[in-house]
Amino acid sequence: MSTPNASSTPIPPRPETSWDGHTHANVTPGEISVGVVIGRISEFFDFFVFGLACVLVFPRVFFPFAAEINGIFYSFAIFALAFIARPIGSLFFLYIQRNHGRGTKLTVALFLLGTTTVGIAFLPGYASLGAIAIMMLALLRFGQGFSIGGSWDGLPSLLALNAPKERRGWYAMIPQLGAPIGFLLAAGLFTYLILQLSSHEFYTWGWRYPFFVAFAINVVALFARLRLVVAPEYASSLKLRELEPSPVGELVRTQGRFIALGAFAPLGSYALFHLVTIFALSWALLFTKQSVISFLIVQIIGAALAVPAMFASGLFANRFGRRTTLAVSGVLIAVYSGWTPFMLAGGTGAGYMFILLGFILLGFAHAQAAGAVSSSFKTQFRFTGALITSDLGWLFGAGFAPLVALALSVYLGVGYVGLYLLSGAIGTLGALLLSRAGTLLND
Repeated sequence: MSTPNASSTPIPPRPETSWDGHTHANVTPGEISVGVVIGRISEFFDFFVFGLACVLVFPRVFFPFAAEINGIFYSFAIFALAFIARPIGSLFFLYIQRNHGRGTKLTVALFLLGTTTVGIAFLPGYASLGAIAIMMLALLRFGQGFSIGGSWDGLPSLLALNAPKERRGWYAMIPQLGAPIGFLLAAGLFTYLILQLSSHEFYTWGWRYPFFVAFAINVVALFARLRLVVAPEYASSLKLRELEPSPVGELVRTQGRFIALGAFAPLGSYALFHLVTIFALSWALLFTKQSVISFLIVQIIGAALAVPAMFASGLFANRFGRRTTLAVSGVLIAVYSGWTPFMLAGGTGAGYMFILLGFILLGFAHAQAAGAVSSSFKTQFRFTGALITSDLGWLFGAGFAPLVALALSVYLGVGYVGLYLLSGAIGTLGALLLSRAGTLLND
């Protein structure tokens, strides 16, 4: 019997051992970060294109029969439908993943997201279809939220778990960069179109262009994320980390406390999220003499300032822990809420200060919002628990925020907007306090 040539024998790649002692394929945080950031930018760009259109476009295109303020109210109500649909979509796509795999789920979800988004771009206005146009807009918005529920791929959790223990705060911040970057791109595109087109051109066809761009970005994001989730080394790492769907009934029965506290822990940042973006734009358009363009430019500057604030939050969390960072951000949001009515009612300069300070604070707070759900649950419930908790946090903290804040400011006064934001900060601090005896947030 001959001896095989040793030089021709394939040598399998040696698995690496991570900081926590698990042995798995070579999956680096840097590689995961790229896919996570691209995916999040895509989602938030879609998110803000619709949100900005609720103020800038939809009242005139879909609600021309109503006063401008009522048109914005109606638009904000449709905006909230996505947050109602998101948990429903999550449950549906968990079933798809269990039976057909993560890659199939992500493909179907992002295809549906792209279809509903581009559907809005082609949707005729009220002048052509009447009430049917409004119903179709609501249906497409519901579809957007439903499909977002299927975009949860486990990569943010995998990124946090693969990160060195002493740098978890930094890597928890990375996925959150999609929010300010997505807003910056969406607001920048709308600003460019408003500047370059006549009013007639913008409301006839120009407003549709951002939705086409959103569709194109979704295609890029789909392939970037599929490249990760279907690759053998990532699939094995996700499986090793038990980032797979678990029974929802058992999750609720055994981990219900963590779901509730995890949904409230980031409440302050989620409430602030829409107050300095979509609500603030509606306030400026309705109740100030500022031009839409100047206000959008200030918001773009604010979004740019949020990025270094996120970097600072990551470094702060590395040193002091994510629990402490969330607590500090909750206190800062509470302080900021006390000045909210003075800034909103204080003229142009004070209004700009509300935006710029708000975005900086949002960057610091939102950077660690994902930390509230990354390590809350027992290992076998981590994937589904993080998903459901995130859905509920966005629903309670952000989904109705523009509608509620505008209603409070119109019917009760801007002081109540500050109280509304304060309630979010109290929710964050209360959840952190109640979770102190447990293991909701592991630094």
